[in-house]
Amino acid sequence: MIPSKNHIGQSHRRKNAFRHLAGRGRFVTDLALPRMVHAAFVRSPMAKGNIVELDVSEAAAASGVVRVFTAETLNHTCVPWTGTLDHFAGMQSGAQNMLASNEVLWVGHPVVMILAHSRAEAEDACELVMLDIEDEDAVVDGDAALVKGTPLAAEGINSNMCFQTVLETPDLDDAFTRSAHVVEGKFTFGRHTAVTLEPRAIIADFDPSTGQLDVHHGTQTPYQFQDVYARHFGLSEGRVRVIAPDIGGSFGMKLHVYHEEMAAVAASLMLGRPVRFVADRLESFVSDIHARDHRVTARMALDAEGGILAMDVDDMTQIGAFSSYPRTSVAEGNQVIRLMGAPYQMPDYRGRLSVVFQNKVQTSQYRAVGHPIACAVTEALVDRAAELLDLDPFEIRRRNLLADDAYPHISATGYQFEKLSHQASLEKLHQMIGYEALRAEQIALRKQGIYRGIGIAPFVEITNPGAAFYGIGGARISAQDGAVIRLTPAGDVHCAISVTEQGQGTETIIAQIVADQLGVTPDQVKVTTGDTDNTPSGGATWACRGAGIGGETALRAGRKLQAQILTLAGEILQADPMHLALASGAVVDKTTGQERITLAEIGRIATYRPDTLPKGSDNSLTAAQHFAPSGYPFDFTNGIQASHVEVDIETGVTRLLKHWVVEDCGRIINPLLVDEQIRGGVVQGLGPAFFEECLYDDMGQMTNASLVDYLVPMAGEMPDIEIAHIETPTLDTILGAKGVGEAGTAAAGAAAMNAVNDALRPLGARISQTPMTPLRILTALGHV
Repeated sequence: MIPSKNHIGQSHRRKNAFRHLAGRGRFVTDLALPRMVHAAFVRSPMAKGNIVELDVSEAAAASGVVRVFTAETLNHTCVPWTGTLDHFAGMQSGAQNMLASNEVLWVGHPVVMILAHSRAEAEDACELVMLDIEDEDAVVDGDAALVKGTPLAAEGINSNMCFQTVLETPDLDDAFTRSAHVVEGKFTFGRHTAVTLEPRAIIADFDPSTGQLDVHHGTQTPYQFQDVYARHFGLSEGRVRVIAPDIGGSFGMKLHVYHEEMAAVAASLMLGRPVRFVADRLESFVSDIHARDHRVTARMALDAEGGILAMDVDDMTQIGAFSSYPRTSVAEGNQVIRLMGAPYQMPDYRGRLSVVFQNKVQTSQYRAVGHPIACAVTEALVDRAAELLDLDPFEIRRRNLLADDAYPHISATGYQFEKLSHQASLEKLHQMIGYEALRAEQIALRKQGIYRGIGIAPFVEITNPGAAFYGIGGARISAQDGAVIRLTPAGDVHCAISVTEQGQGTETIIAQIVADQLGVTPDQVKVTTGDTDNTPSGGATWACRGAGIGGETALRAGRKLQAQILTLAGEILQADPMHLALASGAVVDKTTGQERITLAEIGRIATYRPDTLPKGSDNSLTAAQHFAPSGYPFDFTNGIQASHVEVDIETGVTRLLKHWVVEDCGRIINPLLVDEQIRGGVVQGLGPAFFEECLYDDMGQMTNASLVDYLVPMAGEMPDIEIAHIETPTLDTILGAKGVGEAGTAAAGAAAMNAVNDALRPLGARISQTPMTPLRILTALGHV
């Protein structure tokens, strides 16, 4: 028998964990280059205004200052960018450049860039800039932005409406007319932001002697930025190298083009020396993209037995002064209206989307793009329907969830589902949480004045987007990935791959997949990511595509190399390659498992003694593979979450008692890392549900732009999170893996909101705004 160990499906610790624990991380901020200068920015102190006067002469003469740039001296080096995509018909956004020239459009808009020998000297010089801005009325509120006569949020647009669309089935109105029951609600989802462990960071290093631009960039998409820098600065793409080393979290925030990073590249091109910019925490709050900021009105039609007939949804998404580039700020709202009602047998639907400009920081894609909004609205209405019909929350979902044998299925919003497992997930969750016992405890505690709630929320998650996801709109963002795998002369394996590592374990899962194809252990597989000079081009890591697309690419490349090794071994051994296999670092007899020759010996012969091979033998031990999904447009995953909370009705404080997740991400490659992703995602979903919100005043000033005032969930606030799995592999790939990175975030807030409202129900109170702060809960209770 062949000695084998299947590493796919086994728990392995992240390969980089020990390095990070030892303080050996390699972040952009760890890098110091010769002749490097540091950038700081003078930013607008107001949300909107005209620049009347700008004097940088005193700053330019300050100690340590190397150069001072304004829009007049810097912007001409860069082709402006516009955050629109062709498939969002009628979408508009103003053109952007690195520094504000005539008008400032949000608090934090960069106006002047100062380069100095140290960051401290650059910041000191910023204080010497004389900037006079004539204040204008800022467009702060999305509803007010659409009122006739309201000033425009920016130049280059004809209204404050960035984009509008309507999805509608023909029988929507009839569904509501013949319904027995209608439930409805208005929901508000506050802005929040990423608060990554590592802030945005870049070092641009242009060598004028060779024309080579090297950019060390904390990003999850190095190939996207290679393209952006080449096109917008008129460079040959082959002369632009983007290196993304260790990334201290991104969550979508580091996908986008930012003014400061483009300015660092421009300055390096002009000076011919390295330019470094690292955002401090205040800069992060006023320049990193924000997330969400939705106002949703929705209603749901049901028949007499509680069957869902239709939903009618109106979502207004507020996005700041510009649409982000190159992925746009429309994608979030677009996914909101398309994911409404996704887990249910809902034949009719209407979704209206309005994407609105305002004078605030841009909003754009963030972990679980649109998912938490769609899930929270849908599940809140389902719970309201259950209350109206006196049905248990589990029972109304049993009646309406898509049956596990009902696939393939096309939703009322047009999404195509290959195979999901909603019914199995619901039943597994019911057993996990001990539902009847929780309900009995809840009733008993209410008699003591203790109010606990249980909330559940099924979800659908978008993963593995296909080739047309961005390409159809004209964005140069790849849906394919590439891998190059080689056997070294010593018998080890090296894999260079385009999907990136940002803490989620990409290096580990790729090593597991490759190891299984080549009969080695994951420790024998070295994985290189995040370098456009040393990895093949590809889409990298976004939209939960690392395992499903990157992993499939690695698997296919591994099988190619496996075939090459076995062919070469057959020639060396004078044996039929069909009778050979790879196991335990060697070529073995497929039937008996007997070792015939080690991989190290094959590597030695192919590298150092190819003259001993039969004439015409191919001694190459490298295989390349590119892969793009070509089946369903997305590989949807699904699951269900439950939250158990206790609400103190005197203080409004909610205590999170426990959280459960049943999740189906297709074939599980590494259970440990999958559970890590789910737990992290749940925390990131509970954060904005209870704590996180970017607060603004009527003048467009963010009033809590520091970690003193902006609350993020800490370990002490988070409950135990229990996770279970169902595996429904996609048939679109050999590997069968879907994505999992956004699953935890997708439904955590929805389950929590339903749990809080379940706790408040006996008191006649209800909350429909996040974060669910103590003040908002007390207001719902009528205490304030």
